[in-house]
Amino acid sequence: MSDVVRWAAFSCVLVPVVLLMCGQSFGGAAGTAAGLVALTCACRALLRQSERSASRISAEQAIPHRGRHGRTGGGAHRGGRHPGGSTPGSTSGE
Repeated sequence: MSDVVRWAAFSCVLVPVVLLMCGQSFGGAAGTAAGLVALTCACRALLRQSERSASRISAEQAIPHRGRHGRTGGGAHRGGRHPGGSTPGSTSGE
């Protein structure tokens, strides 16, 4: 990301200089520079947010999700709470 920000800062300086060389007024060049700086800051913020969310997602995928209360096993019927069959569709006292 730092390369992108460096190039954006370079363009924020270069574009107004070129505009002044081509006969643009100082106010017009300053307005253009201000707009480029605002756009650069917004893009930098979006890039940082994107990098943070991407790193968070990759960290979540690296750690297996253990489910509710950190238990492992076969799910809600693991503890033998419902005697009898625990197959889908069975109606053992529910």
